[in-house]
Amino acid sequence: MENIALIQAMTALAVGIIFGLGALGTAIGFGILGGRFIEGSARQPELMPALQVKMFLVAALVDAVAMIGIGFALFFMFANPFLAPRCTRPIEPLADPR
Repeated sequence: MENIALIQAMTALAVGIIFGLGALGTAIGFGILGGRFIEGSARQPELMPALQVKMFLVAALVDAVAMIGIGFALFFMFANPFLAPRCTRPIEPLADPR
């Protein structure tokens, strides 16, 4: 039983790290992206519509990386493959009510 508790504790810690680093990376990415967009628009205002379209495409890709990380974290939290062999056992049939 100690191994199961250790795996659950380390999984919770890993999920927290995945969430935190995903949010940090996305925030840094959006900050750099927004800064470069403002800089490019200030240098050449006539290119602002083209830059805006590209900015939104890259913003979607940056956000997708965080969503993939959240998907992996939720997978490890609720469908942990490291716990499956230890926690699964045959379901006992219900007692006959007669």
